[in-house]
Amino acid sequence: MADREFGFETLALHAGQIPDRETGARAAPIYQTTSFVFDSADHAASLFNLQTFGNVYTRLSNPTTAMFEQRMAALEGGRAAVATASGQAAEMVALLNICQAGDHIVSSSKLYGGTHTMLAVNFPKLGIEATLVDPDDPENFRRAIRPNTKAVFSETLGNPAINMIDIAAVGAVAREAGVPFVVDNTAASPYLCQPLQHGADIVVHSATKFIGGHGTTMGGVVVESGKFPWDNGRFPSMTEPSAGYHGVRFYETFGDFAFTMKARMEVLRVFGPAIAPFNAWLLLQGLETLPVRMERHCANTMGVAQFLRGHPLVAWVNYPGLPDNPYHALTTRYMPKGAGALLSFGIRGGYEAGVKFIEGLQFVSHLANIGDAKSLVIHPASTTHRQLSEADQVKAGVPPDMVRLSIGLETLDDILWDVDQALSGT
Repeated sequence: MADREFGFETLALHAGQIPDRETGARAAPIYQTTSFVFDSADHAASLFNLQTFGNVYTRLSNPTTAMFEQRMAALEGGRAAVATASGQAAEMVALLNICQAGDHIVSSSKLYGGTHTMLAVNFPKLGIEATLVDPDDPENFRRAIRPNTKAVFSETLGNPAINMIDIAAVGAVAREAGVPFVVDNTAASPYLCQPLQHGADIVVHSATKFIGGHGTTMGGVVVESGKFPWDNGRFPSMTEPSAGYHGVRFYETFGDFAFTMKARMEVLRVFGPAIAPFNAWLLLQGLETLPVRMERHCANTMGVAQFLRGHPLVAWVNYPGLPDNPYHALTTRYMPKGAGALLSFGIRGGYEAGVKFIEGLQFVSHLANIGDAKSLVIHPASTTHRQLSEADQVKAGVPPDMVRLSIGLETLDDILWDVDQALSGT
């Protein structure tokens, strides 16, 4: 069956795993171990020299984790992947893999608050500078690129701005500059969008969200396309001998999965944000139902968006699935199966009305997460983006009256009832 191109749903159930040869177990086993026995001294040496593929220590690799990595690579249409302990860890691993002191990143300004802080506050402490630009015009990325730029970064759908990036246009800008385009695809999921097919070079996920799908499991993943030319002269750490790993030249040795191997051996190994095998196993369970969950997420969210747009107490609604949304054309192009589960809106009456609305909800949960099977709500300006100045909040697409909903899998009429009764109490 090697020559068959399987569908997304089949890959979500089978990619990276076959029934266990020893026991016949159909479900993926959990290899809950820290370390692995070597066959001999020579075998151990060859593993540490990266001459033989195998498992040494779960911080580096683990069979259960490998199944999750291979499945995510297949679903994103990538060459290889490396899993991490969280989505923030995935972003850190991806960027530190190619950036060092003196380097520069160009990023969309419409980001999750933790990512904004990483780029604007924490990375500068390491000597890595970031320029954040309005992503609606791809030329803004081009204008910000410098000779020391090592990556262009964006989210597929900005969280919580819910703006759609023009992946092909920004990818073309990055490609012209000779740097990789790194895309956080968390809010879309690989079922709704595959950025690597449209011009991205590296994709990251907070698998904690839609991949896991049930609000139970932390995890992240980095997927590479295998197509970026790391020998273009801008990335000596990919082509010159590695001082941290026996002088190996990653691009020369590993070719189209060199980025993943370097991320695993130089960043994951040293800084240690490894995913636990049990978490990788739970995320595999989430992937099995991702297609059907995303279809319901999208259908429910469109229903809520249409309801809110017609409500007299709602000032505005932002959902790219609505035909009059400014990002509708881009979303239709890059996410033809649906516009996702996130929407935001403003309540007439401002901040106080927003507080009353959130406190009046019955089963829609007030918490800092997205991508749960259950519907969630938050006020980003006072929570996830609280550390930003008011001006930076506006640049990030977070006005003070914004309420963000992550719509779950409940019966649509029940979601509408809860939203309506909470609005009535404002």
